Amino acid sequence: MNRSSPAPVGASTPSLPKPFLTKRRKAAIIVRLLLREGADLSLMDLPESMQIDLTHEMGALRAVDQRTLDAVVQEFLSELNQIGVAFPGGLEGALDEVAHAISPNCASRIRRDAGVPVIADPWGFLGGLDNEKLSGVLAAESTEIAAVILSKLPVGKSAEVLALLPADRARAISYAVSRTGVIAPQTVQSIGAALAEQLLAQPAIAFDDGPVGRLGAILNSSAAATREDVMTGLEQADQVFANEVKKAIFTFANIPQRIDPKDIPKITRAVDQGLLITALSAAETAFPDAASYVLDNMSQRMAAQLRDEIEELGPIKPADGEAAMTAVIAAIRDMEAAGELTLRADPEDA
Repeated sequence: MNRSSPAPVGASTPSLPKPFLTKRRKAAIIVRLLLREGADLSLMDLPESMQIDLTHEMGALRAVDQRTLDAVVQEFLSELNQIGVAFPGGLEGALDEVAHAISPNCASRIRRDAGVPVIADPWGFLGGLDNEKLSGVLAAESTEIAAVILSKLPVGKSAEVLALLPADRARAISYAVSRTGVIAPQTVQSIGAALAEQLLAQPAIAFDDGPVGRLGAILNSSAAATREDVMTGLEQADQVFANEVKKAIFTFANIPQRIDPKDIPKITRAVDQGLLITALSAAETAFPDAASYVLDNMSQRMAAQLRDEIEELGPIKPADGEAAMTAVIAAIRDMEAAGELTLRADPEDA
């Protein structure tokens, strides 16, 4: 007995009624048409259940006649034209949309209360952290978790982070990497999500620099009398903190200890010559060693010219001299921040 091939969906036959097309089947037809036409279509943002249903519907279809296809496309285009605005599906999509408009703490609370992952790509987030932060994470976690983290980071970054750890800790984590081969992907994803949530849950801090760096920068720009008075008070209140602040302070008097001789010409070119002459004039009285160090480490011609101009300048007001020395130090700090020079460690701090 000969079997006739099934009639295409939508075909008019005397014996079979025109089948009813569900919304899922219409969606399958549109997706199949777009894929056939070479559209760069990604369905990964859809919920997994929807991806599964759509795939089953496409698998159930065999053929669609042109008349039915035209009708489905027209209906699809009509519905598109009627859409005024589209919203992201689900709470996670909504949070991604408004992430820039609400506070991080609020977004974190919504995610936590609803059980939504804190971040869609936790390992991408972790890989974007600076090496110092990551080395702290590896130092705080168990050896096994640290090995997973190290394995998921880009190879170059893993090597840099490993180099920041103590040798015994680095060896233990490296050995533990050999035991990560049997860990399930879901476990690795869960570890990444937990770490990302833990790091994002840390309270935001108001300052980029620590208290030592902030106070050191303030005292660098303060008058000498104010700086000495503050340091005296700090030493009486908290000797440990005072010692740390003292290390962060860099004044004109510290130039011989902290500036490499070869960087002196670079500094004198970066500073306005009038300010430099005023600063050196003041330093000859207040910090003679620093003034001599600057003049001795430049060309003899330039040094002689500056000495002549200092002599012609005559006496200056203490406030003007201190302001000029502060300006020179500020220029040195700017050059350090730009990577144009590196301050040496103070021998007293070694």
